[in-house]
Amino acid sequence: MSPAFSVRPARWDEDENAIARLRRAVFIEEQGVPEALEWEARDGECLWHVACDDKGAVIGIVRLTPQGRIGRMAVAKPWRGFGVGSTLLAAAIDAARARGQLLLELSAQAHAIPFYARHGFTATGPEYLDAGIPHRTMTLGVSS
Repeated sequence: MSPAFSVRPARWDEDENAIARLRRAVFIEEQGVPEALEWEARDGECLWHVACDDKGAVIGIVRLTPQGRIGRMAVAKPWRGFGVGSTLLAAAIDAARARGQLLLELSAQAHAIPFYARHGFTATGPEYLDAGIPHRTMTLGVSS
């Protein structure tokens, strides 16, 4: 039986610290992304969704930029494999659809390409390094 979690739109003024903690744990500490590359001034302008455990702790995050780019998707290590990422991705896609964004783009770490492909994204262009990690651009056409 999978542990209980829920996904909701984040409130940046209330959730920023919890989002930052998870980003630090996953991207900076676990994956070795340099701290200077992780934080962006536009973070507060983006629509974030958070996944929370049954006690309300943030266990997963995803960001949707005003331009329709999905990114900064992360799930706390103990919660991987329980559908948290899929639920977060679906929430971001639904939010983009509600905004009328018909083409979404993301920069997928190479190991995550099959995950995004299962959700309809298609890899385009060559592999490239971002923060020293192999990535590929992926796109998804969204029907209204």
